[in-house]
Amino acid sequence: MKPKQIMKTQIPFTLALLLAAVVIARATPPDILTVAVFDFDSKDEAVSGLGPKVATLVNANLSTEPNLITVERAELEKVLGEQELGLSGTVNPESAAKIGQLTGAKVLVTGRVFKADDQTVMVAKIIGTETSRVYGEMDQGGPSAKLVDLSADLARKIAKDVTEKGDTLVAKVETREERIAKLKKDLAGKKLPVVSVKIGEQHFGRPVIDPAAQTELSVILQQCGFTLADDNSTNKPAIQITGDAFSAYGMQKGNLVSCKSRVELKVRDVASGNILMIDRQTSVGVDIAEQTAAKAALENAADVLAERLIPKLAR
Repeated sequence: MKPKQIMKTQIPFTLALLLAAVVIARATPPDILTVAVFDFDSKDEAVSGLGPKVATLVNANLSTEPNLITVERAELEKVLGEQELGLSGTVNPESAAKIGQLTGAKVLVTGRVFKADDQTVMVAKIIGTETSRVYGEMDQGGPSAKLVDLSADLARKIAKDVTEKGDTLVAKVETREERIAKLKKDLAGKKLPVVSVKIGEQHFGRPVIDPAAQTELSVILQQCGFTLADDNSTNKPAIQITGDAFSAYGMQKGNLVSCKSRVELKVRDVASGNILMIDRQTSVGVDIAEQTAAKAALENAADVLAERLIPKLAR
């Protein structure tokens, strides 16, 4: 259990902060995207070993773009290594969705480095993890061209594509209100059980007073028509939702702080004692204050879980 950057426009900075504050992992708007850069393929003997170097340089250049968030290479290696995927250049649209879920990245970048006559050629593949849309970019240079310069040029082209074509790389965003309205429509006419929600929460290993994930899930349940119960209620719950939630500092860029969160839930039928469902979700929140960013990350994770959980509670 372990535990974005504002577009380059001339809008006021305060408005930019407000835009960033509503960023969530599952619905990042096209003006601020999380990018993961994988090793470029460099199997040819003439360019042997250049693939990881190109990826590192491209990642470093993309990380300077104020409208992009890059997944740290070390973290990417750890997450994917545990899944036996690795930083391979063989990433394709079919595997992109799974990698996006594991890393929180909306866009994956990989490619190939090879020699053509006396030219060093770099071809990049830009993949949307939610839409599987693929774009390509290329840069090349002669014998005197420096790897650093070629990688920087390629990174600029990639950043331009991601910025200008973000709406085709990321799935259409539904507002919270739209998602709740859809849930209510699906529940119409069904019997809704009394539900209790108890989710422990920690930030940096410290317990918190007002658990954000529990509050958010409870609010959504109530808005969908469920009756909530706690230890002081006369109504006894038919369904118990318990779990753990935690958040941790992610990174800071300028005045913006990002935090990561993970929420793990267990749904139990009280009468039989049977476990009806186990689920978990990670998410990200951004704000100018760390604690608020952490709360936002937890709320975002609870929102996603609610969409999957609530339809299964109706009878």
